[in-house]
Amino acid sequence: MQYTTEILIDKPISEVIKKFNSADNLKHWQEGLVSTEHISGIPNQLGAKMKLNFSFGKRKMEIIETITKQEFPNELHVTYTTKGVRNVQENYFKALENNTTKWTSITDCQPTSFKISLMLFLMPSAFKKQTETYMTNFKKFVEEGISIDKSN
Repeated sequence: MQYTTEILIDKPISEVIKKFNSADNLKHWQEGLVSTEHISGIPNQLGAKMKLNFSFGKRKMEIIETITKQEFPNELHVTYTTKGVRNVQENYFKALENNTTKWTSITDCQPTSFKISLMLFLMPSAFKKQTETYMTNFKKFVEEGISIDKSN
């Protein structure tokens, strides 16, 4: 299942990329994120791998992020792999007038288990909604400094 989401961020592309390209900032906009751990490669560069640990109530999830293309400030492509699904995400950033940045994310959810195949079939909008929530959280973090991190 493939879908595209877009959001306008009222900040210059340089500021958007600076905040986007920091593992330390993930906790401010990725709900459920508990911790990150660099696995291999040079952080934020092509081929780098990072483990993301999430907690959604009693449900724990470990996701491996691999950078497959990094051409900042315009593009970042990553693959997220976890039990049952592989998400290929292409992120595009475009500077617009008035110091605004357009972030377009193209996501391809590739189920690797029957359970996830069924979820994609029955609830395809749940995956897109999660992406939209993260993008909105990021926009609020960049524009207004609003963090979803409750640990501070």
